[in-house]
Amino acid sequence: MNRNVLLKDLSVKDYKDTWDYQTKLLQEIVNTKIENRRNDNKKDTENYFLFVEHPHVYTLGKSGNLSNLLLNEKQLAEKGATFYKINRGGDITYHGPGQIVGYPILDLENFFTDIHKYLRFLEEVIILTIAEYGIKGTRSDGETGVWLDVGTPFARKICAMGIRSSRWVTMHGFALNANVNLGYFDNIIPCGIKGKAVTSMEAELGQKVNINEVKSKILKHFKELFEVESFINS
Repeated sequence: MNRNVLLKDLSVKDYKDTWDYQTKLLQEIVNTKIENRRNDNKKDTENYFLFVEHPHVYTLGKSGNLSNLLLNEKQLAEKGATFYKINRGGDITYHGPGQIVGYPILDLENFFTDIHKYLRFLEEVIILTIAEYGIKGTRSDGETGVWLDVGTPFARKICAMGIRSSRWVTMHGFALNANVNLGYFDNIIPCGIKGKAVTSMEAELGQKVNINEVKSKILKHFKELFEVESFINS
């Protein structure tokens, strides 16, 4: 059982290129698992954690409704944004500069085989991270992600989540709004949920946050919750 995680910070990378890269890593892990079932000499499966920042892009999950995108092709081009329908769960979301996107590509058989628990742990990582900045995050029943002021007219989402898994190997992940331009969310019905706002750490604190500092806190809480042995820079 391998609980080491290879850490890769991809900096700024095109969404489709990153999606393809995630798919490649997931398939390599799945192939190792298939080979292990055929052979006596078992190999450890790898785990990865990718950090990335995407240029402006809207993505629609496999169960999402295209009507939640409020822009046509010409308007997307005018805003310098792209659009992809993808294979994660969830509806529509936005990725862009100033947002911390994390893609854990884990063989959950190295940790625990429970997708519900996996999502709750991802949420808890973000809840614990933003708490260090005095922001009280929580869950909203039936709505994956991290929210503020749930149950009030001021409920707003600070972190979106959507995943896919194959043979207990995960891909996609979370998008924490750190210093992101919230105006881009006006072009969608975020996560297909009408009447609820989106926020960022910058908006809540009244000042920009240090992205690298936030990333280090995310990794700290991820390591504790998932009982990661070590992160290995790769």
